[in-house]
Amino acid sequence: MKPYLREREKESKVSTVTGIVLTVAVHVLACLLFVFSGLKYIYPPPQEQTFVIDFQEEEQPVRRQTFGRQPQAEEVDRTKPIELIQRSESPAVSQKENKTAIAKPDEHGDVEVPAPKEEINQNALFPGMSKKDSSLAPHGAEKSSATYKAGHPKGNTAVGKAEGAPNAHLKGRSTLGALPKPSYSVQNEGIVVVDIWVDNYGNVQKAIAGGQGTTVTDKSLWAAARAAAMKAHFNQSMDAPALQQGTITYIFKLK
Repeated sequence: MKPYLREREKESKVSTVTGIVLTVAVHVLACLLFVFSGLKYIYPPPQEQTFVIDFQEEEQPVRRQTFGRQPQAEEVDRTKPIELIQRSESPAVSQKENKTAIAKPDEHGDVEVPAPKEEINQNALFPGMSKKDSSLAPHGAEKSSATYKAGHPKGNTAVGKAEGAPNAHLKGRSTLGALPKPSYSVQNEGIVVVDIWVDNYGNVQKAIAGGQGTTVTDKSLWAAARAAAMKAHFNQSMDAPALQQGTITYIFKLK
């Protein structure tokens, strides 16, 4: 037999013996603990104590519902006529219907009095509504005149030549918010028209000042108008061309 096989056999025997010894020692120790740890048997055993449970419910007396001042009889005779315990009668005989007077407001009363309804003067809802020829009331005029055309101070500043306010022209599109105003310090006045190209998202992609209708030759005002036009924003339109052309008109005044 080879040496390493003998060595393995020897170790196997030692392990088996060690396991048996440990198992026996643990069981002996457990028995000693059970004996000396309080497991006691009382002899003779104590006498058994018993008790009886009564599951029968105590009958409760049936209470009869009573009406009026007197209780009902235990056994009702339904053949006898009904006798009223007490009648509700008035000692006085009424000669007319018993009706309460209608409550009326007075200095001591609590009757709510609605406030009188005031009629609204329709002519006061809009200024100049009653003056059909007034230039301040284009909505009330019977006939249109040059006073009510585009560019009127009280009219539509989105078209025509507005007094001092910039206006934009882009077919089918509208501005988002007010148009940016140009910043300038030159003492000059006149009109600068800026040609613009707007994309589908409403952003100005290109701007060239000096378009048709420009009355100013000052290049610094042209540059101010172009810078303001590049900041303008219009509503989105997916149906519009990729770059839609329009104009923004700026009116410069002396400061």
